[in-house]
Amino acid sequence: MTIPEPLFQTIQRAEDAIARLGDTIYQEPETGFKETRTARRVLDAFASLPLSRQVCSDIPGIKLTLDTGRPGPAIALVGELDAVICPNHPDADPETGAVHACGHNVQIAALFGAALGLLAPGVMETLCGKIHFMALPAEEFIELPYRKQLIEQGVLHFLGGKAELIQRGWFDDVDLCLMIHVMPAGAAKIAFQSFNGCLVKRVRFIGRAAHAGAAPQDGINALYAAHTALAAMNGIRETFPDADYVRVHPIITKGGDVLNVIPDDVRLETFVRGKTLPAIRQASFRFDRAMAGGALALGAAVEIEEMPGAFPFFNDPGLATVARQALAELLPAQDVTDIGHTTASTDAGDLVSLMPVMQPLIGCIAGGLHDASYRLADRQLAYVTAPQMLAGTAALLLADQAAAAWHIVQSYRPVFPTKDAYLRQLRSMTRTRIFPDYAGQDWPFCDKS
Repeated sequence: MTIPEPLFQTIQRAEDAIARLGDTIYQEPETGFKETRTARRVLDAFASLPLSRQVCSDIPGIKLTLDTGRPGPAIALVGELDAVICPNHPDADPETGAVHACGHNVQIAALFGAALGLLAPGVMETLCGKIHFMALPAEEFIELPYRKQLIEQGVLHFLGGKAELIQRGWFDDVDLCLMIHVMPAGAAKIAFQSFNGCLVKRVRFIGRAAHAGAAPQDGINALYAAHTALAAMNGIRETFPDADYVRVHPIITKGGDVLNVIPDDVRLETFVRGKTLPAIRQASFRFDRAMAGGALALGAAVEIEEMPGAFPFFNDPGLATVARQALAELLPAQDVTDIGHTTASTDAGDLVSLMPVMQPLIGCIAGGLHDASYRLADRQLAYVTAPQMLAGTAALLLADQAAAAWHIVQSYRPVFPTKDAYLRQLRSMTRTRIFPDYAGQDWPFCDKS
């Protein structure tokens, strides 16, 4: 099957409208679960399109559906609403420090462009099933205290947008998922890559306050306990197997209260990342042991809160093959490649644990992701080629009675057999432990796994 010509042509003609949406969102960055203006922009852009609508009432989240009227699988095209925090970026919001140095504004623009292409004359008649256009919150795992507060208030169940929307049933009627993400421009324009998964850790060292000048001997310095623990963590970094791609990168979020008091409450946050779930579990255990060792050395206590972050991500090979077929009409073959594995993480990995997903990278930016040098460098690639690829892939999947889509779905072996199994695993990964454990357990120095 070939992609109907009006699909690509319509997206090309709509470049200005697609870019305008992407640029507008870029100029109004909002962080996770706060993307109310961004969600409104999305709804306004899609308002004239003949799509059914589902909108979250208490958090940002939008699901717009194109029903062909013919039975078949359901494909979700997913974009993300949130920005990151990078106060030094020249385009950062002066009050919040938020900026779209993650390229999620490009995702949303591509979502809009893909919808225009799939609604072009003569396209929908060739397809079956449903296509959902989903704009979701909170891919970036930041501002954890705020999100924890939302969980305590009963607004959220999980820290990440994908996990929260899976829990709410938004993916119950989805069989496959298509996404994109930006990357720095290089030899390839489009690249396929796998990603680490991660756990989220919040660590609190508990000491004893005392006058820092007159009576330091009466205190227990929680900051020194944290320093010792971080030194222990740094001492074991080189012992992780290279094949596990482990990354641990803590920050101190609270180092004390006042200069003349021994710190008694010091806090860290970190991700523990790895290529596989076993690698993440082992690295997590060793991180906890380092934290407990630092506490023990100074006579402090340490509380470690562990929360699920994201599952490992890989592109489904069947979806990648279909995407390459769509791209063959758009780019030379040498512009599309597979670049292996990255140690970054994405909560699109949670979707991978349940269904086939693809998220090719679009080489349309200069500078680095999440830093002050980030900027959009190739607008044609971002605002025309990316939506053409998404729409073209969806069209190929749902043509010919969705033969390609059904083959991919039936061949897929998910990490979890059901959504309930996935949610049980997530909940089991949320726990808080304290060392010393005065109940008499020997955690964390003995690994009983």
